[in-house]
Amino acid sequence: MTEPDQSDVIAAVVPAADFADPGWRLLAAKSRTISLAAGTVLFKIGDLCRDFVIVLDGCIRVQYSDAEGHEIVLYRVRRGETCILTTSCLMGGAAYPAEGVVEEDARLAVVPLAVFRHALNHEDFRNFVFTTMGRRIVDLMLVIDEVAFRRLDRRLAEYLSERGGAIDTTHYQIAVELGSAREVVSRLLKEFERRGWVGLQRGHIEIRDHDALREFSCD
Repeated sequence: MTEPDQSDVIAAVVPAADFADPGWRLLAAKSRTISLAAGTVLFKIGDLCRDFVIVLDGCIRVQYSDAEGHEIVLYRVRRGETCILTTSCLMGGAAYPAEGVVEEDARLAVVPLAVFRHALNHEDFRNFVFTTMGRRIVDLMLVIDEVAFRRLDRRLAEYLSERGGAIDTTHYQIAVELGSAREVVSRLLKEFERRGWVGLQRGHIEIRDHDALREFSCD
């Protein structure tokens, strides 16, 4: 049984999609929709990439782990977006260099490699793919700049100040977000608690002084 045409589904999340373009029409005709629960590992380091993906709903977290088990979140793929690692691996025939995990229950439009390559022959779809890649590369450069050149205590203060009055998370999860070690994050949080900026409980952080955190992050 063939999948129904996905034009309306894709158009609802990708306003730039122009189905007068043969590439977009091919994509809509040949894509299938899948649903994945939060926590599902979509791809692992070393996996081969076989499908182009557009996120219809939910969120995919893309993260990198080194040989020593340190992790960092590279970016998230949300409604109407595509994964540039997936796209680059498809175009280059390479294996995944990172891991993709479903962070929020997700629904995806999935397109086989052969269809994706044919769709790339058409200008409007090709422009969408390259524009999306360009934007995400800029985001990745900002992540690299943050990790390489900005002090972790400032980045942690900014991370906390941007949240609400309380955060349900662990020190390890924050360390993954910021590209550091859990022990370092825990030490800095203890210092922030000593200054009266936060209150710490297991799996929970209470923000007590947003202004102080924000000011410190800008120093």
